[in-house]
This record gives sequence, structure tokens and C-alpha cells, in this order.
Amino acid sequence: MSTRTIRIRVAEPADAAGVADVHDAAWMEAYRGIIPGAHLERMVQRRGRKWWANALSRGSRIAVLDFDDTIAGYASYGRNRAVSLPYRGEIFELYLKPAYQGLGFGHRLFSAAQKELANLGLNSVLVWSLADNERAIAFYERLGGILVGRAHETFGDVSRERLAFGWR
Repeated sequence: MSTRTIRIRVAEPADAAGVADVHDAAWMEAYRGIIPGAHLERMVQRRGRKWWANALSRGSRIAVLDFDDTIAGYASYGRNRAVSLPYRGEIFELYLKPAYQGLGFGHRLFSAAQKELANLGLNSVLVWSLADNERAIAFYERLGGILVGRAHETFGDVSRERLAFGWR
């Protein structure tokens, strides 16, 4: 019988390649058909291993889901960037490789990021999602997120609505 090791831990610069792999796979799966193809390709390419290594070296707060020594997901978090919304913390990104989605790992990553934000004194949390990303919207609603804001993001000549979910 084999034993699987699953843990959520703070990312280290050596995790850059694994985080980049998760980012690439998750973004292509989540945003294909939502973000125009050429823009999506450019956005994914900009966030390669070097970009993630720089982010981790600069001290970006990122938690990784380590599944048998393979990075299967990540969450990045920090202070809320939307000053017009009364939330102290923000989970900027939460992504899993497609093979690890739907198994409860996203909930575990979200909870870990939320706990780390609380440890920093940021007890209320905000998350943004593109409105067309139905899977993400359903995920945040299942976690008890309340719709607290709307904005738009432009990709070339295409505008997409973004929704903000909050937790107190």
C-alpha cells in the first residue's frame, strides 16, 4: 500500500517551475473561450518560470499545494488592492492543475490562504473572478462568498465583467 503526502506550505523560490506549470495549465483550462486566444497566450507566456522566481524572491505571499512532491496548486494573497471595498485581505489567485480540481483541494488552499491573512491581521477577505468563469463563481459561492462588487477588465477590444466576493 502506498501513502500519498499532501501538504500546503509557503512557496519557496525553488517552487517557481512548479507554480508556473500550474499557472499555465489552469489558465488555459479556465479562460479558453473567455479571454480572447491571443491575449490568453500572451498572458500565460508572461508568467513563466523566471517571472515566478522573481515574485517568490521578492517575498510575494504564495501557498502551494504539494502533492507527493509535485506542485498541484497555489494561492497568492496579501492586502486588498480595491480600496473602495471594505475588506482587509485579498486572495489574488487560486489555481489547481485541472487533474486536481473537484477533489476538495481548492477549499483547502482557500482556507490556508484565509488563515495566513488572518495571521497578518487581515481578517476580512476579497476575491475577484471573471463573471464568465462559471466554475470559479460556483466555487466561491459554495465557500460562502457574498457578491460585493463589480468591475470590468479589457482584453484588447473585448470587455469582461469581474465579480468580487467577500468574506467577513
